[in-house]
Amino acid sequence: MSAAPPPDELSALIRLLDDETPAVRNRVSERIATFGGDLSEWLSSQPHELTSKEKKILAQMLNAPRREILVREWVVPTGGAAALEEDWESFEALLRILSDFLHDGITLRQPLSDALDLLAEEAAEEGVLTENDLRSFLFESDRLQGNQDNYYDPRNSDLAWAISEGRSNPLGLCLIYILTARRLDLEVEGINFPGHFLCRIHQDGYPLVIDCFDGGRLHLQSTLLDNADQLSKQQKAQLKQTAGPGIIIVRLLNNLSQSLEHEGRPEDARLIQELRQTLG
Repeated sequence: MSAAPPPDELSALIRLLDDETPAVRNRVSERIATFGGDLSEWLSSQPHELTSKEKKILAQMLNAPRREILVREWVVPTGGAAALEEDWESFEALLRILSDFLHDGITLRQPLSDALDLLAEEAAEEGVLTENDLRSFLFESDRLQGNQDNYYDPRNSDLAWAISEGRSNPLGLCLIYILTARRLDLEVEGINFPGHFLCRIHQDGYPLVIDCFDGGRLHLQSTLLDNADQLSKQQKAQLKQTAGPGIIIVRLLNNLSQSLEHEGRPEDARLIQELRQTLG
């Protein structure tokens, strides 16, 4: 986050947000951009609450500096996605950078790593000891739900937002499950299933497939594989494999680019595709 801006100047700029004079709007946008892409902490300390119109204008102005920060901080290991396959630390760092980019810069919330830490702490306090306990804690309790109403919302790829709001798409929900499990020394695997990301745990020697988007519903992997009428050969092959960080980040970026395009943000969609290309 950038250094705190001069309070008096920022206050004056905020008062000018709804001024539609082109020269004024351009000057305000230029000055806002110099303060970085996140003013949420400063705004939370101010007595003036932004109107819906002001929030929309300010969020648009803050997007440009967040784009610059994303490009500057996006660093992948030599070797691209393949080099990430066992590097969960670098993987989570990329997720944090994407989360900061997708944040509106206005809403006060926890950074991604802090949100995951707190979720893991809450799970431990609730007596979570196994992967299945964590599944129940996260999904059967409705703490996290599938974002049925806004499946293509780009914020589904912002895991900090997803934790705060309690909803995301299949991949987002699975990632929260996986990353929280790692903090508790539990093993949850990702399954890069076509069209619907899933998770896997092992219980009593049996692999169980979990549909996080469907309330954490459990399926015996062997039962799914035996169902020849509903799964193609490709789907069965994917169901047996485990998706590491490299595969997951590629899928997330592809999903995010499509979501941004769907939301009418072609410039942001192209940027995400450019970042996708850095992974090979």
